[in-house]
Amino acid sequence: MEMLPIESVPGAAASHAPSRTILVVDDSRTALAVMARRLAHHGYLPVLCSNGPEALDLIAGGGFDLVLLDMVMPGMSGLEVLADVRGTPDLADLPVIVMTARSDAAAAVEALRGGADDFVTKPFAVEMLAARIERAIIVARRMVSLKKSAAALDARLATRAMELGEVRAQLAETDADRLRLLALLKKPGACQGAVSGTSAA
Repeated sequence: MEMLPIESVPGAAASHAPSRTILVVDDSRTALAVMARRLAHHGYLPVLCSNGPEALDLIAGGGFDLVLLDMVMPGMSGLEVLADVRGTPDLADLPVIVMTARSDAAAAVEALRGGADDFVTKPFAVEMLAARIERAIIVARRMVSLKKSAAALDARLATRAMELGEVRAQLAETDADRLRLLALLKKPGACQGAVSGTSAA
């Protein structure tokens, strides 16, 4: 794993502060070096990784805004890494963009069905990639926000349901007391006894 601060990347724009941390996973060291330079130039903080198992260890540690994942790698493929990420509840919302040199439509379909948020074909313009990175991060953050709002709403509904249950229980108890009182009043002599007691007083 390699983390490259912007100032250490040749050609990087030093005036751009790294606002997003991007994990780049590719078995080609040359490709990693190129990606690091281009991403840093656009203000990202790239973390470089050359294999699937190490990528999963890094992802499990958290701290990444997005993962750029090569589709075809020796040993553990990008799609296997993606499947592991999507199978982990805590990582389900981590945005992942799959990269590949394959230009056939089947590759894109395979990546998207596997859970990728987007798909890019090498070689690609870094401006286009940066736009897709931002879009994927924004969508993922909105999804997280919506899930939090839904969870808060569910909690409020559960609280209201409990309160409603308590009110219904109290009403049921009140109805039961009323019925017992009516039954008592309907018993023969109940009213007469009450009247006699009043006269005696």
